[in-house]
Amino acid sequence: MSGTDLSGRRVLAVVTNYGVEQDELVVPVDHLRAAGATVDVAAVDDAPVETLVGDKDPGSTVQPTTTLGAADADAYDLLLVPGGTLNADTLRLQDDALRLVKAFASSGRPVAAICHGPWLLVEAGLVTGKRLTSYPSLTTDVRNAGGTWVDEEVVADDAQGFRLVTSRTPDDLKAFLQEIDAALTA
Repeated sequence: MSGTDLSGRRVLAVVTNYGVEQDELVVPVDHLRAAGATVDVAAVDDAPVETLVGDKDPGSTVQPTTTLGAADADAYDLLLVPGGTLNADTLRLQDDALRLVKAFASSGRPVAAICHGPWLLVEAGLVTGKRLTSYPSLTTDVRNAGGTWVDEEVVADDAQGFRLVTSRTPDDLKAFLQEIDAALTA
């Protein structure tokens, strides 16, 4: 744990029920809860979330605490968007996930997305004028959507009225979590 006290902070993680990269969900959720934050995991439905390791090997199972449709964006301080190719590609097609990310951005609350997670922001039209990173395969998508893609372990950008924290892969989780902590205590 970082030593940061996140008591009273509420975080919403949005995922599909299959294909989220295990460490991009489990590590941040565990870190935030250990620091005192309340974290809800919202999935498409209330069935267990089956994570993957490296987009192919079965990972741990996570029980969602709510669904994308039932989640109230106004109840949270930060939106967490884990990656995993299958998860992110399916998540960006979920109207409720798009509603949630747009609500966070329009209200000026932070969004943190890792790996393929920024696909949701591309789909929502929220990367225009933003500087961000992601898994390298999203470079063209980010640029075509009006964002500036950079190859850095973590990027925090406050342009366009909301803080966007992004990282490339699970290898960058330490830096990603530090920026999430900073966004929640700003």
